[in-house]
Amino acid sequence: MIKIIDWYIIRKFLGTFFFAILLIIVVSVVFDITEKMDDFIEKKPTLFEIIFNYYMNFIPYFTNLFSSLILFIAVIYFTSKMASNSEIIAILCSGVSFNRLMRPYLISAILLALFSYTLGNFIIPPANKVRLQFEEKYLKNPFKNYDRNIHRQVKPGIFIYMESYNVTNQVGYKFSMEQFRDGTLVSKMLSDYVKWDEKKKKWAVSNYYIRTVDGLDEHIKQGPLIDTLIALTPDDFNKRENIVETMNFMELNSFISEQRMRGASNIDIYLIEKYKRFSFPFSTFILTLIGVSLASRKVKGGIGLHIGAGIMISFAYILFMQISSQFAIGGSLNPMLAVWLPNIIFSLIAVALYYFTPK
Repeated sequence: MIKIIDWYIIRKFLGTFFFAILLIIVVSVVFDITEKMDDFIEKKPTLFEIIFNYYMNFIPYFTNLFSSLILFIAVIYFTSKMASNSEIIAILCSGVSFNRLMRPYLISAILLALFSYTLGNFIIPPANKVRLQFEEKYLKNPFKNYDRNIHRQVKPGIFIYMESYNVTNQVGYKFSMEQFRDGTLVSKMLSDYVKWDEKKKKWAVSNYYIRTVDGLDEHIKQGPLIDTLIALTPDDFNKRENIVETMNFMELNSFISEQRMRGASNIDIYLIEKYKRFSFPFSTFILTLIGVSLASRKVKGGIGLHIGAGIMISFAYILFMQISSQFAIGGSLNPMLAVWLPNIIFSLIAVALYYFTPK
């Protein structure tokens, strides 16, 4: 049963958190407007597009991005203030155990973890879709593909190769397509270049040479131009890495399976995004436990000392997350382990701090 003391702490926890988030978002929006003002003046988006297509979708993204840091500082701030006012001592002296005192903190952490999970998996992906479309149209330079020697499996048993691909002209150079059946090559197409035909929604293959193998028989076909259907479109070359930010969990899983089938080399980036959607909400509990353990003791330095320690630990957590993610992208670390390793390490720190906290 939730008692008055529980409501008191929950109100302080959630009130401090959302007030701090509001301040951070206002500051972020002001700095973002200042940074992008030249682009807005040059590209001339309408005021409606700036407010509703960009900033209304910018806010959920940055709210979730800063939520772990703000949550930790919020816990440190209001708990330290309670400790400096001797409220924690009064609560414990009234017969409430430290474990019981943790209940409203955990309830608040559960609510914020659900809030973060809902944002990350259901609200932010469609919001990001609109925001990124705005950025592509008004803020970012046209996407260019710098990949060389592109190998992809477009369907089971069908592989394509391009020496290079020009996004602007939608042309692939030194093209080949191979089809295998039961591990045996049954046909191979070679071409100087292929170009996407927007009207026909097909690839126009120029100066083609097709070799078809049927047992011991071989058939050769060649010509100046042929249209062909390939399970590949120019959109597959235009995707930036942050395209996964526009996908909900089910879409992200399907996209990863498709990219794995095609033999994409940057799957680890997508896997990291997938696992972060669970690890970030879980970090709410870890940071709450660390925050309460640090700030519940009344010390000489007061709130300033607690906040300083809290900010250091927050940035250590974020830095650790970034470093481990880079190791995963480089192939030195399993993506799931890279994402969860900071939580594992800081869970041990949280348990140790909680154990040694005076109760």
